[in-house]
Amino acid sequence: MSPQEALQKAQAEDLDLVLIAPSAKPPVAKIIDYSKYRYEMIRKEKEAKKKQRTIEIKEVRLSPNIEENDLNTKASAARKFLEKGNKVKVSLRYRGREMSHMAQTRHVIDDFAQLLSDIAVVDKPAKLEGRSIVMTLSKKGN
Repeated sequence: MSPQEALQKAQAEDLDLVLIAPSAKPPVAKIIDYSKYRYEMIRKEKEAKKKQRTIEIKEVRLSPNIEENDLNTKASAARKFLEKGNKVKVSLRYRGREMSHMAQTRHVIDDFAQLLSDIAVVDKPAKLEGRSIVMTLSKKGN
């Protein structure tokens, strides 16, 4: 029906003419109470927000001269983060003279990635950023 006809019908019933799908051909409109319609839309948006999950980036810091048991402990912490659905940023921090031995200690970050290779994949490969080498891991299948 024509828009004028629909508007007259809505006014006769003391309701509002609400455009539901303006981009459709022809546009879809309903004769309903607008405040009730707005309330329903807000409620649907809140429900959608509740179900939405944000992915956090958790950080695990390593040092170049970390012992194997400490590395395993850090790996188990990172494993928990990954299982919860978070991404893990692994940073190997160099302090003072440790910068001169960077080539010998780069294997630490590679070993860490190897420990988590069953559950994680490397998003961003190890890269030098300032005084630390940074790598990002995420859960397999994501």
